[in-house]
Amino acid sequence: MKYLSTLALWLVLLMCPALANSPALKTNSTTEQASELKTTQHGNTKAKLHVIRFALIGDAEPKPKAEFPHLAQLVAQLNRLKQQQQLDFVVGVGDIAHKGTEVQYQAATTILATLELPFYPIMGNEEHESSVARYLQYANQWGNPKNTITQPSYRIAQPTFDLLLVSPDFGRDFNEHGIQWLRHQLVKNTNKPIFLVSHAAPQMLFEEGGSKGVSNPQFTEILKNQRIKAVFSGDLHMDMPRVNHSKQVGHVHFLHIPGIERTKIPDQTQHTAIFRIVNVHSDGLVVVDSFEVGKSSAIADFTYSFHLND
Repeated sequence: MKYLSTLALWLVLLMCPALANSPALKTNSTTEQASELKTTQHGNTKAKLHVIRFALIGDAEPKPKAEFPHLAQLVAQLNRLKQQQQLDFVVGVGDIAHKGTEVQYQAATTILATLELPFYPIMGNEEHESSVARYLQYANQWGNPKNTITQPSYRIAQPTFDLLLVSPDFGRDFNEHGIQWLRHQLVKNTNKPIFLVSHAAPQMLFEEGGSKGVSNPQFTEILKNQRIKAVFSGDLHMDMPRVNHSKQVGHVHFLHIPGIERTKIPDQTQHTAIFRIVNVHSDGLVVVDSFEVGKSSAIADFTYSFHLND
């Protein structure tokens, strides 16, 4: 009877290959990892959607001391997400080092060099207090594998979208050089949707920030391009629970990335260290989650979504 039972089991498996390949019979199936694949229902068939996930971290530039406790905690959290295969890369919106000083760069680099993910930063007005050369010297030590950034602005191509990481030419603003670079990128070899990463948003875009922002009217004109789907910016150090941090203007979605070490707007009485994760699904759905540093659950009230095909 023992041998008959074994034979019967093999006959069942041979006759039902779908059962033999069932995740229930596998202990290391990558399709079970939500970080890599999600399953959605389309009619009577199931389609596996690949998800590209990247984190956005805001301004750090602590003062008066070059101490980065929230940044250190955040990097440790991002490394855990990487180990769980829940993150592909990290983007910085500028202003890592207050006034671009060596002591600030050195303290931040001690932390950012331990990040186990590719890190794509841009300059902010604080980095422009020093030189582009100093910024590039340190930026190429951040993340893993290490960067080979040769210019302050650059493009990162992804399968379903492109990231344009554009550093200001001076302060938080653009001159003709930056505007021409952006225009060139918009006509360069691709029809994919674009996410633009800028240190600052246009002036008055976020009412709480007032006139603090990009003043060049040509930048606002460029944002009318239909391929630009979202703009991620920092600069204002806004406390997300107390401001309007995400909005759609025309066809573009503008999302604020709050400061990691300190808050300025609406005031400095309360600081909530928050970072955001962008989930880009292969069907075009984009979901932006926000997490308080050190906590594993997204803040439900701050979830923002849109579609690349809209």
